[in-house]
Amino acid sequence: MISNFSFPTNILFGPGAVERLAEQLSQRGVRRPLLVSDAGLAGTAVFARVQRLISNAAVFTGVDQNPTEKNVLDGAEYYVMENCDGIIGLGGGSPLDAAKAIRLKATHPLPLADYDDLVDGWKRIGPDLPPFIAIATTAGTGSEVGRSAVITIARTNRKTVIFSPHLIPSVAIADPELTLDLPPQLTAGTGMDAYTHNVESYLAKGFHPICDAIALEGTRLASENLPRVMENPRDLTSRGYMMIASMMGAMAFQKGLGATHSLAHPLSSEYGMHHGTANAVLLPHVLEFNFEASRERLGALARQCGFSDLTDRTHELNRLCGIPERLRDYGVAEGDLERLAGKAIEDGCHQSNPRPCTREDLLMLYRKSW
Repeated sequence: MISNFSFPTNILFGPGAVERLAEQLSQRGVRRPLLVSDAGLAGTAVFARVQRLISNAAVFTGVDQNPTEKNVLDGAEYYVMENCDGIIGLGGGSPLDAAKAIRLKATHPLPLADYDDLVDGWKRIGPDLPPFIAIATTAGTGSEVGRSAVITIARTNRKTVIFSPHLIPSVAIADPELTLDLPPQLTAGTGMDAYTHNVESYLAKGFHPICDAIALEGTRLASENLPRVMENPRDLTSRGYMMIASMMGAMAFQKGLGATHSLAHPLSSEYGMHHGTANAVLLPHVLEFNFEASRERLGALARQCGFSDLTDRTHELNRLCGIPERLRDYGVAEGDLERLAGKAIEDGCHQSNPRPCTREDLLMLYRKSW
């Protein structure tokens, strides 16, 4: 069997790395970038700091908490209208994913649904994309080093994965100083997202020992450092390690994810639930579901983190982060669980889950989480 392994992301990491932004744009010949972010970040000191570095940028902040096709089309239209020649994504996973998709639409005319990974949309994505610099302000999705964007498509109202190696940012800037003032709730949700990515990647089916090694260490870094930043938000060292854990999770999940993500995606598209928080609520139940299929790997993850049981550690992390562990606490109606299970089975992430999932299995997991 021939396997294809690829880790080509160019990363600038460390306190103060964002000060290299203008230099990175100049190296790529970008004179009029489009700065893509969201309205919540636009009023912060972080946004002002970045804007000072690129005073000539056009600004688009019309990205929702869970990015939609409309966000992307509006951004792509603004990119053309403002005669932009490059893109900067600033924020967490939502602005960065939206920026990737705006970059795609700048040169690719097909509807976004045609680039869906479930229909081999990657075959329609070429290398003719404008330069893209991704600046992370959270430690969660790791979208700054990833090759996919997750966008809710109008045609299906389903979170859709658009995947291609060509979508990898030209350079990722990971500056932990930008995460120091992240509110506790976002620190918790994004941190558990990074943890979940590493855990599910390690447990996912498939042969990828490189991803496995990255995911093992990424799980340990998230497990150790997330409680530290919850206790002391200004701990720059632990903030840095959380950014590394986030990037490691995104590198590792090119191997695949699992049922947690298939269950979490409809909660975001249907209820607007924060993706990382949804992962945090669902993950313990999925780990129990996967136990017999993943006994050895779950043991390896637990040992790597210095604990006897990974499910118990996951519950403990949720407690330390102040994350309520019932879907009902987030306004999810019990009567909607059947419909949500129908959405979850359509999501491709469960296909790499170590234990095969039926619609009934996913419904059972929703009920256990409710």
